[in-house]
Parts: sequence; structure tokens; C-alpha cells
Amino acid sequence: MFRHYWSAHAVSLVGEEITLIALPLLAVLTVGAGPAEMGYLTAASLIPHLLFSLFAGAWVDRRAIKRHIMIVADLGRATLLAAVPVLAIAGALELWHLYVIAFAAGTLTVFFDVANSSLFASVVRREDYIAANSLVNGARAMAFVAGPSAGGLLVQVLTAPFALIADAVSYLTSALLLSRIRPDEGAAVPHAEERTGVASGLVYIARSAILRPILLGVTVLNLFNYVFHALFILYATTALGLSPGGLGLLIGLASTGGLLGAAVTGWLTRRFGVGPVAVAGYVLFPLPLVLIPLASGGQPVIVTLVFVAEFLSGFGVMLLDIAVGSLQTAATSQRRLSLVSGARRTVNYGVRPIGALLGGLLGETIGVRPTLWIATVGAVLGALFVIFSPIPGIRELPDQPD
Repeated sequence: MFRHYWSAHAVSLVGEEITLIALPLLAVLTVGAGPAEMGYLTAASLIPHLLFSLFAGAWVDRRAIKRHIMIVADLGRATLLAAVPVLAIAGALELWHLYVIAFAAGTLTVFFDVANSSLFASVVRREDYIAANSLVNGARAMAFVAGPSAGGLLVQVLTAPFALIADAVSYLTSALLLSRIRPDEGAAVPHAEERTGVASGLVYIARSAILRPILLGVTVLNLFNYVFHALFILYATTALGLSPGGLGLLIGLASTGGLLGAAVTGWLTRRFGVGPVAVAGYVLFPLPLVLIPLASGGQPVIVTLVFVAEFLSGFGVMLLDIAVGSLQTAATSQRRLSLVSGARRTVNYGVRPIGALLGGLLGETIGVRPTLWIATVGAVLGALFVIFSPIPGIRELPDQPD
């Protein structure tokens, strides 16, 4: 079962990475979006996490078969992305279409990801969480390598609207693979318990000495990271003079840092403990990105600095996601995973559109490069929440609560 689960993630992630570069390039090169519009576009795909995650967590916990929710979400996202080249062929594609499609696809992603928390625990034993998370995030790292390179190339050869077809196909493949697994997903939460479920997810996190600092730290990190993310493509293609194909190839090659991180995180957690590796990830993920606003001079220097920044950041994000993901799953009751995931995403993902909008606003007012400086420095501050918590002392995964 895990093979099909992992394969569904792997193929879907490659498509998502293609979209992550193709959609912003479409906005910049085809529709003529500026800093503010790039902030709006990034925020449009993220606002659903703020609006719907709490509801989605409680709603998904009432469903016995979470996998069905994920399949429907995959099919819906494939349909939405396929609409972009249709609009382009008709000569009707406008920026507001991209906002609507990004918002709708983001809404479906909320339900997919919330249900995925429970499905993961259904197909993986607790003692295998770190190993399984390493494989899942290894697939993500491979997507970081293949997706941007393929996305930039597809944009250059086919133009951005038609590059999105690749992501639509990936979602269809993911839906097919998920339909082939039959895990025991446990019982649904009774309706009587669900009435208080929306609030109880946040209370559950607030009372946990592990979940609370993790969420606070990641929230600060992601707020500033999305200030950065909203402007990176614009800055790289305009200020740094990188072509779409060159940028995609550069990001793809640098994403080998993520592959390395996924490969060694299991060993690092056994050698130093899962808590210290998580803390290291909080620092190593955002700090190298300071090299992006530092990049200047000739193209060889710029390319080198961007490569090093993306390589080290990719390494750091794998440490963070594997260690933190395993800690969060282990510290949460299995029958409350969707509920707590929804509450966590409301806060963690809810700040991302705020960061994107803030990035667009700051980019318009003080300039793109100063905004990138603020973003990279601010993101590192999230590490303070976990440094001054019990997490640095955790070596083994905690027992899963009943």
C-alpha cells in the first residue's frame, strides 16, 4: 500500500513544482503582473488554508474513508489547471482567471492535505514514521529537482499556459494510484464529538509542549518565507536577468540539496536525535536565502549565489519537514490527526497569504530587494520558539497518545 501512496505523492509533487514556476511566469510574462499582482496571486492559492482548514479538519474526521476525499480533490485540481490552456487558446485569459483558479485549487488542496495526515498514519507504522517521512520527502526533493527544470523548459518551449497541462496529468495519475490502495483508516469521529471539534483542534495544540512551539516557529518562518516567495520569480527574472528556462534549470539543479537532506536526515536523527535535527532545520531552511538579495555582478556570480542559496535551503527544509512531520504525527492521537492537522494548517498556512500580500505591498513601497532582506532575516526568528522549548532535548519519537 505504501508504494502506491508514495507513488501518488511523487507524481503529484512533480506536477505541483511545474505549476509553482509556470504560474508565476505566466503572470509575469503573459499577463504583465507587477509586485502587487504577484502578491495577490500567491495569496489567492493560500487564503483557503486560512478560511477552510479548521472546518476541513473537523469535516474530514467525520468521514471513515479519507482517501475518497483526496481522490476527488485530485480530479478537481486537474480540471481547474486544464482550463488555463483552454482560456489561452480562446484568447480570453486574464489575470483574474488566474486568481480564481489559484483560489479554487488551493481550496481543494486544503481538503487533500488534511485527509492525507490520517491516511499516512493508516499506511505507516509508528516506528517507521521517520523512514516513511524520509521517503515521502525524498520524493518531494526529487520533485524539486525535476519540476522547476521541466517547468522552465516547458514554459520556454510550449509557453506557460500549456506547461500547466503537465500538472493536470499528474493529479489524474495521483487519483488513479490512490484508488488502488485499501488501508484500514479507522472509525470516523462521532457527530456528537464533532460539534466541538473545530475549537478542540487548536486547544489540543495549545496544550502540547511539542506541538505548540513547533507551530509557532513554523508560523513565523512561513510568514516571512512567503514574503520572499511572492517576489522571488519577479526578482530573478527582472533584477537578476535569469531566463525562464535558465531559472528553472538552476532551481532544479540546486534542489539536489533537498535530495541530500532527505537521504541523510534518518541518519542524523539516529546520531543526534530528532529534536536537534528539527532545530537545525528551522535555521538551515531560511538562512541561506540571504544570498539572493546579495547576488550582484556578472552572471557567473549571480548564478553561483542563487545555486548555493537554493541548495542549502533545500537541504534545510528536508531536515525540518522530516523531523517536524514525524514529531507532529507521533505527538498526536491517531483519531485526531485530521482535526489537529486542520487546526495547525489554519495558523501555519493561514499566515502564508498574509506574507504574500505583505511581500507585494513592501515590494511596491520600499522595493523588491529590501523586501527580500527583511524576509530572509525575519524567517530565521522562528527558530527561537523551538530553541527555548523541550524540543532540543528530544532524541526519540514520543509515544502516540490514545
